[in-house]
Amino acid sequence: MKLGYARVSTSDQSLDLQVDALKEAGCEEIYQEVASGVKTDRPELDKLLGYVRKDDTLIIWKLDRLGRSMPHLLRIVEQLEKKGVGFVCLNEKIDTTSPAGKLIFHLFGALAEFEREMIRERTNAGLKAARARGRVGGRPKKMTEKKIKALQLLYDAKELSIAEICEQFGISKGTLYRYVNK
Repeated sequence: MKLGYARVSTSDQSLDLQVDALKEAGCEEIYQEVASGVKTDRPELDKLLGYVRKDDTLIIWKLDRLGRSMPHLLRIVEQLEKKGVGFVCLNEKIDTTSPAGKLIFHLFGALAEFEREMIRERTNAGLKAARARGRVGGRPKKMTEKKIKALQLLYDAKELSIAEICEQFGISKGTLYRYVNK
């Protein structure tokens, strides 16, 4: 069975172009959705992915209509492949039901993985260079040595409740205990 998926980002956009192309491609059912590409919650896509069966084919109009990013798109296609479901993208002329289409999609996957590794290497190199210059990433510590001493004194005096001390310093109970139990 050929199943289509069409998505637009906002309600003022039209699904007509995608739906027409999917009907022309022979889709028997078309799942339609209005959802931003960055949203992880896409009920129609989830419904479609739960519905597809072995030997079905999922057809989309354009790659960016299905996945939020290349890694996300690859995960969806791998999920389809495990179920024995084909994948066709009309605009980019990708068809994983053919050997050549599978090859092209796996090349996309390899390129996406290469890109992730390059980003990771550049990030690590940047962090290393920053540390060499004395900069440390992350959130600044809320508690200074002076505040820690005051916290310890209040805790040891037992005049205020734990909740009152936490409120006064703007910290959680876990943070309080981490400092007083050192």
